[in-house]
Amino acid sequence: MHVAVKEIEVRYAETDQMGVVYHANYLIWMELGRTQLIEDLGFNYAKLEGEGIISPVIDIQASYKKPVRYGEKALVKTWIEEYDGFRVTYAYEIADESGNIAVTGLSKHVCVKKESFRPISIKRSYPDWHEAYEKAKKVEQAAN
Repeated sequence: MHVAVKEIEVRYAETDQMGVVYHANYLIWMELGRTQLIEDLGFNYAKLEGEGIISPVIDIQASYKKPVRYGEKALVKTWIEEYDGFRVTYAYEIADESGNIAVTGLSKHVCVKKESFRPISIKRSYPDWHEAYEKAKKVEQAAN
């Protein structure tokens, strides 16, 4: 399983009046984590979009554990939790600079043609991405 790591420097504009990162900004950080993971695997999401393929979020979940504050750094860890050749579930763990988990989350995506929003098979349309995702995804442990 490959885990991408992206460091985020918390900017003042990302916080509320209490100096705590506003909750919606974690979703943006998840996107930065996904982009890092895709780059780590040797691909470029902008190039995919240039070919008329987009990957909308079809479901997203975030669990908030503790705040990250202005002036701190956060680490976004991202990995492929599930992948079936069609749908991708990315998992996230966002920690403060001391390593304390601040947020965990999941986002589910499917690739579609930009003009029609018709789903495509990653496995069939992008076999190199498919192979990389198969190698990078989380491997389930066998039950005892």
